[in-house]
Amino acid sequence: MSLWKFKNNMQIDFTELNNVFVLTPPLIYEDFRGHNIESWNKKVYEDSIARKDWVVDSISSSRKHVLRGIHGDDCTTKLVSCLYGTIYLVILNNDPDSTQYKQWTSVTLSDKNRKQVLIPPKFGNGHVVMSDHAVFSYKLDSYHNYSNQFTIRWNDEEAHNIWWPVKKPITSLRDS
Repeated sequence: MSLWKFKNNMQIDFTELNNVFVLTPPLIYEDFRGHNIESWNKKVYEDSIARKDWVVDSISSSRKHVLRGIHGDDCTTKLVSCLYGTIYLVILNNDPDSTQYKQWTSVTLSDKNRKQVLIPPKFGNGHVVMSDHAVFSYKLDSYHNYSNQFTIRWNDEEAHNIWWPVKKPITSLRDS
């Protein structure tokens, strides 16, 4: 990743994948009681990255070594973060018209590093929980349309060769 810019005190980093950005919102304050960050501010985000009208806010809670994904669709932009704990996030380009088709990158997200990832349409994402427990948050700019979603097996080495830090994760039937 290379530093792109600071805008309104938000750090925005490029990733290896076009149009996938890692955002670090500013720490508002921190003291002996804990800290406060502004995880979403429409004006700051519109000035920094782009105008997005988020229509769905979802949260998933998982225990250590649970792997969710890789899922995506052709029309949804996502803004994802880890509210509690630590996760290893994988983002995969699933656009057959892209020169980066089947390429992937990864980012560690945690409540400590405050990072968020902007994921464009035609990209899938999956994550595995590295801490005892984690809470994953994602904003969507379109409503769920499960008939339009794609799922890519997390361990499809022939097609994607994705490295995961957990070799035997806990998965759902869909993600197996």
